[in-house]
Amino acid sequence: MDELRRAMRATERADGLDITDIMRRGRRLRRRRRIGAGVAATVAVIAVAVGVDVVAPRPGPPHAPAGEPVATASAGTPPPTPAAVPAPTEAPPRPLGTVVGSGIRYGADERVFFMVPVELPRVPGVTIGLVAGRRTPDGRLTSDFLVNDVSGSDRRPGFHEIGYDQQRVPADAPVPTFGYFVGPAARIVGTVDGHQVEAKLVRWSEDPQVMIFWFDPTTLTPGTPLDGITAHTSQGRRL
Repeated sequence: MDELRRAMRATERADGLDITDIMRRGRRLRRRRRIGAGVAATVAVIAVAVGVDVVAPRPGPPHAPAGEPVATASAGTPPPTPAAVPAPTEAPPRPLGTVVGSGIRYGADERVFFMVPVELPRVPGVTIGLVAGRRTPDGRLTSDFLVNDVSGSDRRPGFHEIGYDQQRVPADAPVPTFGYFVGPAARIVGTVDGHQVEAKLVRWSEDPQVMIFWFDPTTLTPGTPLDGITAHTSQGRRL
């Protein structure tokens, strides 16, 4: 209204108001308001993008119920020391069935393999995964590498996901190439650069059709991709 009054006074002529000039000033005012609003919005977005802390007014002390005094801190009273919050700890893995020892050692720890439950809401046919972990002398388990299917069924016949530790983590305990096969396999043979390397395998205690296998790091360097892999029955028939 003030802008309108100023425009009317500035454009008043002897023959009346200059309507054209008043409308032109009004358009300039609207454009300025739009630009101002856009700048404010941009500043707000930039503040969020760079993580600027927004300081909110500090609320006053809570109101005590009627009849109860409100505790106040004097200038010479130190603030209360906050209680220490314990750091979160990772839950130990929960094996399904027997933990398979490999005989591979990293100091006092042994490389082990074991199945664990997994949950993929959109893939109901996948409920297990295979972990390459370590076991300490007192029996404590740690997980280094987990493989599991992401489609279909975890019990379909044949090879399932194979673990390649290309990062070799941890560096002092690289994970050997490992996986599992569903079917009556007695031998599992991998091929690298035309050379064949044979895996070690153990039957999973919870399902006799599931064969857990791994390649010894001395015969297959951890992280080396296989050119091919085959499974054979005890009679030598290829599965």
